[in-house]
Amino acid sequence: MPATLLHTHRVEKPWGRSTLWPGFDDPAPGSPKIGEVWFQEPGDTTPDLLIKYLFTSEKLSVQVHPNDEQAHARGLPRGKDECWTVLAAEPTSTIAVGTKAPIAKDELRASAIDGTIEDKLDWKPVEAGDFMYCASDTIHAIGGGLTVIEVQQNSETTYRLYDYGSDRELHLDDGIDVADPTPYVPVAPPLEIETGRTIMVEGPKFVLERWKGGEHVVNLPEGKTGWVIPITGSGSVADVAFKAGECVTVTGSESIETSADADVLFAYPGTKRI
Repeated sequence: MPATLLHTHRVEKPWGRSTLWPGFDDPAPGSPKIGEVWFQEPGDTTPDLLIKYLFTSEKLSVQVHPNDEQAHARGLPRGKDECWTVLAAEPTSTIAVGTKAPIAKDELRASAIDGTIEDKLDWKPVEAGDFMYCASDTIHAIGGGLTVIEVQQNSETTYRLYDYGSDRELHLDDGIDVADPTPYVPVAPPLEIETGRTIMVEGPKFVLERWKGGEHVVNLPEGKTGWVIPITGSGSVADVAFKAGECVTVTGSESIETSADADVLFAYPGTKRI
């Protein structure tokens, strides 16, 4: 099919929230908090990318993901590069990416065990509108008080290095093995290439664009899928309607119509924009 409206999968998390984001129903009073909403195709599919909303009330664990080569060596299909588009943030919200200074692997292990790793991370203040690309092997932790859209390689392989004293399992051997404990180097800043079309990131694993309202024509190569993620507003593609809080996949050559008030992300795998 040229376009498919994806199913939503709500994930309960202790660090989640009871107040979500326009387009999503809040959990019923007394129900567990919702930390993530995933967009998934029906059936047993394994697309290249996975799109999520994150709703945080407290810091997530300090973690790291393998890159493609490291994942393949472990019998996994792919690594996990990811990026975050911040929709809302409390005044004190932060995201940790990389370390303040290079750390030797033995020091990294000792810091993960005694908890001082938290102070050695580079906690960056973030606000609505910020964008951050986090390559595989980058040690990171998402802070509390955030609403974020995460676009990632479709992998849930996460190695937890530190979890603030909780009883959840840590993965020190694998995590330290794949981690690159060095300061974070941002990718190129977003670039508006034409009115209403901004390239947020261009490779190495996927491209993310951000569109303003209007008509957007896409020409996806055969076998490649694009994900349309409306932050605000509504639209349609190939007779499939969508609105904020939903996600649609598209293939081939299509015209994507969006309302004048629309703010839309468009993601697809690859190293270059189409």
